[in-house]
Amino acid sequence: MAEAVANVARRINATVEEGKDSLDLSKCKLISFPDGVFKVLRSVSDKISAITLADNEMKAISSKFFSTFTQLRELDLQGNVLTKLPDAVGEMEHLTSINLANNSFCVFPDKLTEIATLERINLEGNSITEIPLEKLIAMPALKWLNLKSNPLDSNTQSALESPQQFEVLSGTAS
Repeated sequence: MAEAVANVARRINATVEEGKDSLDLSKCKLISFPDGVFKVLRSVSDKISAITLADNEMKAISSKFFSTFTQLRELDLQGNVLTKLPDAVGEMEHLTSINLANNSFCVFPDKLTEIATLERINLEGNSITEIPLEKLIAMPALKWLNLKSNPLDSNTQSALESPQQFEVLSGTAS
């Protein structure tokens, strides 16, 4: 456990000291985004445009995360156990890509459809049965949506097969 904490601290310090615009906390055994990190990153949080929290054990992500990292363009939360996102995600004005693959979503995170800049949504390998297709079609920037390996209901599946103005990857793993 102490090793995991030290690993997180090292990566955060490198981000601050080197003035990086990205933070990689993948594979750190995190169950949530550490509260202390907000304080450490306060001076650089508005510069950070990419955060990777992939392959952790996160069950939830807080509203504070989204209100702190307001300049975020890319967020990778792949390989966690998330079931939902806070409403604050809908206020992300710069987010272009979100990776939520291999989590525990049963319901499409509706707030994503409020992000005008969002181009890529990856929800592969979740347990989603239906999606808000009309809201997705109304998204101005959406170019790519991955829903592979989700138990989509037949209505959703057939709606996705008709041409959209964004690329849709769906179907089950063969």
